[in-house]
Amino acid sequence: MILAFDGAPIDGSAYRDVTVLAQHAPAWLDSAVAVWSDYGLAVFALLMALGWWRARGSGAAAAVTALAVPAVVVLAYGVNAVLKLAVREDRPCQSLRVTTLEACPAHGDWSFPSNHAAIAAAAAVALLFVSRWLGAVACGAAVAMAASRVWIGVHYPHDVVTGMVVGGLVALAAMSLVRRRSAALAHLLTSAAPLRPLLSAS
Repeated sequence: MILAFDGAPIDGSAYRDVTVLAQHAPAWLDSAVAVWSDYGLAVFALLMALGWWRARGSGAAAAVTALAVPAVVVLAYGVNAVLKLAVREDRPCQSLRVTTLEACPAHGDWSFPSNHAAIAAAAAVALLFVSRWLGAVACGAAVAMAASRVWIGVHYPHDVVTGMVVGGLVALAAMSLVRRRSAALAHLLTSAAPLRPLLSAS
């Protein structure tokens, strides 16, 4: 039998307040939040693709930095997943008697930290190294993603806050390293003819 951590004493009351608010919100708002929560990560993928496309016109080093963003996001997800397995916090919809917008995940689908929040925050911070305006858009989208996970009832507030911190810190550290090595990486990759189209618009 697996013993799971109960996060309800931390901010269970705040979670209840949000889920009650969601139950009394207009149906169109709940539907929009649920769609964003389920499919909004695709927006970050589009922003990463756009960042890479624009970076190709700024030189190989900029393109290398942009190409690193998806890898950094995967790294942040991996770190977050390890923490999730280590803590093993039950979903709030399992620990508390509340009505949620979405079906409660099964036991063993742990809650802390939020993978969605970590991925969104990692993408946002990494994109700041590529483009300030793309990063700013992604930061707003990341906050919206984190909030949506609480709104639909699958995470406590501390789950999404921690997920954003984990994703953001991993991305900050990894992208700082990539930026310091971007020129050397660009030189290495441009020596391989099949990879040159990835690094230059010409």
